[in-house]
Amino acid sequence: MEFSKRMNLFGESIFTTLAKMRKEKQDKGEEVIDLSIGAPNIPPASHILQAISDACLEPQNYLYAISDQEDLLKAVQTWYQRRYGVYLDETKEIVSLLGSQEGLSHLAMTIVDDGDVVLVPNPSYPIFKDGPLLAGARVIDMPLKKENQYMIDFACIQEEDAKKAKLMIVSYPNNPTCAIANAEFYQELIAFAKKYDIIVLHDNAYSELLFEGIGHSFLEFEGAKDVGIEFNSLSKTYGLAGARIGFALGNEAIIQKIKTLKSNIDYGMFLPIQKGAIAAITGDQCCVSATREAYRHRRDLLVDGCRDIGWHFDKPQGTMFVWAKIPQHYLSSEDFVHDLFEQTGVLVVPGNAFGSEGEGYVRMALVQDDETIYKALQKMKASHIFLQQ
Repeated sequence: MEFSKRMNLFGESIFTTLAKMRKEKQDKGEEVIDLSIGAPNIPPASHILQAISDACLEPQNYLYAISDQEDLLKAVQTWYQRRYGVYLDETKEIVSLLGSQEGLSHLAMTIVDDGDVVLVPNPSYPIFKDGPLLAGARVIDMPLKKENQYMIDFACIQEEDAKKAKLMIVSYPNNPTCAIANAEFYQELIAFAKKYDIIVLHDNAYSELLFEGIGHSFLEFEGAKDVGIEFNSLSKTYGLAGARIGFALGNEAIIQKIKTLKSNIDYGMFLPIQKGAIAAITGDQCCVSATREAYRHRRDLLVDGCRDIGWHFDKPQGTMFVWAKIPQHYLSSEDFVHDLFEQTGVLVVPGNAFGSEGEGYVRMALVQDDETIYKALQKMKASHIFLQQ
């Protein structure tokens, strides 16, 4: 058998590798505390669950959706107007995605041809790079440096690369670094994109999980729709990760291309899930603040607890993650992850899984309850790992 050359670009997903490590330890009867994958353990609010449940009992909802329902598009329009002050034409500037992962894997197919340049942050979530690679793009890194608060430094992008680039992927609040962008950054981003005629995708999955201040939409800023679109997701905000609900919003021409591509590769979002999405973004929003406070509490518990055992790193201002520098006596993130797992059963993600600039760090997800986080801290304190600090 012969397979496509593009598959040579990909190895096993880091999360698959970590899942195998977890299973091997559990098969031995040993306890694992998993802080690796960002799978929320905060369930959807009852009114969202009820909307999905009721719709699942309607036989007609098992037909192909084909496209987004009018009431879903109107709900999204109202949501963005209320939350961000952004007006969107529901017929031209909004399309649903089967989660942002699906959108990120397909967007480049509508923009780039073989060999075209795409600018991608480093470190970044793997699909930011993998999606363009699947489309045949040449990916050029935009390093995110701690000394620059993990902001993209536009002055460091080579003029030749900027001129060739067709697409730039940006995401704040950022996964994995947890960095937050301000208004000046977005204004500079838009000016840069206009200067070099680059399409911008801003992934906005964590704006509701900002602990200090208020999260922005890229589309809030003048000129944003001229150069790009934004992805937003209900996975983390409303605990709907497994339902796969996302949206692409903004520039009409880009949205129409996505709609055309999706009309050829899927039959729309399952109708009961559309009903759940409507209930989430139009219903009582107390669940959003409760989720935010839960993650804030877990952040404080984990970061303060790690400081008490001698592991010091910055406290993030947002997202559902912690980006932590590894102890100084370790030469690689992977070595630290393996030692931590073998000695404590605590599983985290090596920073280099997100790109070369992530080396020297690990990402921890705030996806366990208080009791489990306390247990993880106790196990780490009892290990020999942090005694050398």
